[in-house]
Amino acid sequence: MAKSISKLGLVLALSACAHQGVAALDVVGAPQVAATHSVVEADAKLLAASNERAAAEKEFLDREQVCYARFFVSDCLDQAKEKRRLILVRLRAVEAEANHFKRAESVRLRDVELARTQEDARIDAEKRNAATPKAVKVVAPEPAPPKPAGMSLEQRQAEHDAKVKKQAAQEAADAPLRAAREADFARKQAEAIERQKRVAQRLAERQAEAAKAAAAAAASSSAPPATPIPFDPSGQ
Repeated sequence: MAKSISKLGLVLALSACAHQGVAALDVVGAPQVAATHSVVEADAKLLAASNERAAAEKEFLDREQVCYARFFVSDCLDQAKEKRRLILVRLRAVEAEANHFKRAESVRLRDVELARTQEDARIDAEKRNAATPKAVKVVAPEPAPPKPAGMSLEQRQAEHDAKVKKQAAQEAADAPLRAAREADFARKQAEAIERQKRVAQRLAERQAEAAKAAAAAAASSSAPPATPIPFDPSGQ
């Protein structure tokens, strides 16, 4: 009985110590993060936080295996989890401050670039306005050539007579060729008529021959058959 009471007292004492350790971790205040002054420093903080987070996770896994081998598994795991939680809280604060600085720096650089662009545009506009405009050379259009004076009535009549004479001479020169063409056309027409006559004549002759042959065939078919001569065996 005394041994049981002694063991129970030992268990309660160890449990109290474990809870006191957790409480001490809980009362830790919010992490204080040093201010970042450059993008390079912010990137370095983020890289260090990433590495430390990986190390904390590995340490927790290793500690978890150790706790499972102990008698007070729950208390051991709680302490390991609390330690990891505090580390992650601090790392999140570091990452939040570094990311905030990078965003603010990006906005600042963008504003600086915008202001520089606007200033350059203003300076260019002032230079253009201050420059002396070049004189515009005015080119007068060339005068149109004078229109030729109209022909007189005698000139127009002479031009018309010349055209008529030229046309008459051309027709006279073309008369033999035109007559030859007309004669050739008449000859071809006569040959065509003669050819049609010959074709019609041959057709009529063939029709007459066909009619004659048909009449002969009809006559031969309508003639009475020949009377056969009786056969005389005596030869008389």
